[in-house]
Amino acid sequence: MTGEGRLVLAGAPIGQAGDVSPRLREALAAADVVAAEDTRRLRRLATELGVEIGGRVVSYYDQNEAGRAQELVEALKQGRTVVVITDAGMPGVSDPGYRLTHLAVESGITVTALPGPSAVTTALAVSGLASDRFCFEGFPPRKTGDRARRLSALAAEERTMVFFEAPHRLADSLAAMAGAFGADRPAAVCRELTKTYEEVRRGGLGELAEWAAGGVKGEITVVVAGHVPGAGEPDMDELVAEVDRRVAEGEQRRTAIADVAKGAGVPRRELYDLVHKRIG
Repeated sequence: MTGEGRLVLAGAPIGQAGDVSPRLREALAAADVVAAEDTRRLRRLATELGVEIGGRVVSYYDQNEAGRAQELVEALKQGRTVVVITDAGMPGVSDPGYRLTHLAVESGITVTALPGPSAVTTALAVSGLASDRFCFEGFPPRKTGDRARRLSALAAEERTMVFFEAPHRLADSLAAMAGAFGADRPAAVCRELTKTYEEVRRGGLGELAEWAAGGVKGEITVVVAGHVPGAGEPDMDELVAEVDRRVAEGEQRRTAIADVAKGAGVPRRELYDLVHKRIG
């Protein structure tokens, strides 16, 4: 049975409170329930906007998302308007929101969105890289082996790729990307977008990895150029070095060779022979 409630996914500013729309101000003031990733941050935003939140404010973050989503669906079924807002950007895009949206859709509840600033498209726009076709890959896996396998699978991706990353993992991720995509693959690291200390650093992945090794702070979005077919033969020495790096980190040599060869589009046997020639 379709409820009369309405779920509103509200895009939050990624750095400047002045970027919010009049519709977001109205939604926060009129909602029956506001589900916020960080209730204190929501209160600060409301104060900056001069908005008085009239409805109930509840927390809605990664650790309580599963249980809280069901509670919010019940409120929606009772005809309530529920606004979901995260710390920055659009709910559900590497932030809480997907589970609740999925349950609401399954329950026949109206779901709408208030568009807002996005770190994904903002970084893509300022990167200087091709923006006609792109894909969003979220956060790379934290574990070294998982990350290497994910990146190897993307080595032949022709679309521009956008990633999020934590500052303390940035150098390792860029180094892994340089190994999987090539040290000269063009990329841009976008830091603190729209904020006071906004910085966009452009260059090859190898160069950017060296820069990040000195330490980077802030919210990070990484944009990487896609693979260009026929742009040149892969550097086999770089592929062998990537296999060696992955083996040193604990991955089985046979698995590393297969993954690196597949990602680079070279025969596995050719890379296998080169690796064993070096160690033999």
